[in-house]
Amino acid sequence: MKLNITMQLIQRLTRNLLVAIPVTMLLGLVAGALLPVSGLSVLVIPLTLLMIYPMMVNLRLHELFNGGDLRAQGLAQLLNFAVIPFIAFGIGLWWFADQPYLALGLLLSALLPTSGMTISWTGFAKGNLPAAVKMTVIGLLLGSLATPFYVQWLMGANIPVDLVAVFRQILLVIGLPLVAGQLTRKWLVKRHGQRHYRQHIGPKFPPFATLGVLGIVFVAMALKADDLLSQPMLLLDILLPLALLYAINYALSTWVARTWLSRGDGIALVYGTVMRNLSIALALAMNAFGEAGADAALLIALAYIIQVQSAAWYVKFTPRLFGPAE
Repeated sequence: MKLNITMQLIQRLTRNLLVAIPVTMLLGLVAGALLPVSGLSVLVIPLTLLMIYPMMVNLRLHELFNGGDLRAQGLAQLLNFAVIPFIAFGIGLWWFADQPYLALGLLLSALLPTSGMTISWTGFAKGNLPAAVKMTVIGLLLGSLATPFYVQWLMGANIPVDLVAVFRQILLVIGLPLVAGQLTRKWLVKRHGQRHYRQHIGPKFPPFATLGVLGIVFVAMALKADDLLSQPMLLLDILLPLALLYAINYALSTWVARTWLSRGDGIALVYGTVMRNLSIALALAMNAFGEAGADAALLIALAYIIQVQSAAWYVKFTPRLFGPAE
């Protein structure tokens, strides 16, 4: 009985992300303002795993190695590294002409594509999950390699990137849930049969990813609450260029997806080019520049608000843009 009630609550949250996410943001800000929340950072990895693992259970592993999405992968990385960073650089140069570290934050937020949310939101929108997984891995690797060169070239700075740590993150947030999900699926199919699993068990896993998404949102907002609340006038000045960058990114990615790709690959491309690894960007801003990078870190923290909220809205409008899922 309690399990059924819990499942109903999780499914209701999944159906109402447009309300659940802003409420969670507000709760995170309140918690960060009133309570000591520094210890919440230890929850980031567990919540990330919770966000990814349910999506991996129903994933057919052999599909990762199937062909058919080469065009989607190529177009995604073309947008990620030949278009979006230069749009971000141009907006930063125009909007933050006398605030170079805010411009740096905008560039960093555009240089590290894909995150765990790429896979989760692709799943919510019923897109091509194997393509999203490949975009996540490829985007993180290329972004980690390219970021120092882009920043040095465009901003005149040199940011060291720990490639070993990036590889470890990929293995942790993608490899571990993938292996665990495949083992879970094989065990359940062996025990209950393919038909029963597909009809009754498999559909129960994806809604649990909602808990991971909401948890990440809460933690991110709570940890940055003091910065966000202490400079209220600065918030609007930062949010406007961020909103412009995301709007251009969504519009361009949607046009490319609808013009050249199928429904599933197109949705994966949108989330594989709009979702950014803001955690890595935030770490680079804070560690590479120290106190001087505080403005860049604040901008990246605010990007969480637009990224999560816009991703939820895009799920709602996906059937209008790409048609209903098969």
